[in-house]
Amino acid sequence: MTRERHVLVLPDRDAAEELAAEAADRLGLPEEPRPVRDALAGEDDAEDAQWLVVLDDPDPAALAALTALAEERDGWVERD
Repeated sequence: MTRERHVLVLPDRDAAEELAAEAADRLGLPEEPRPVRDALAGEDDAEDAQWLVVLDDPDPAALAALTALAEERDGWVERD
């Protein structure tokens, strides 16, 4: 069976950290996912970075709730 990864893409670090904490609570993870900065191609300015929270095989119901939370923070979810 293939593992699925979902990437929550958020506009800033604060939103990513909040969502990582929420993901750990909702999914019962042993530790919080670490938000990762993803600089946009060709951009040197840190303010032009997206922040990512990567989840491996999340529960579909929890993923739906996390997707809604990401959208509330001007983010979205991508399947990897």
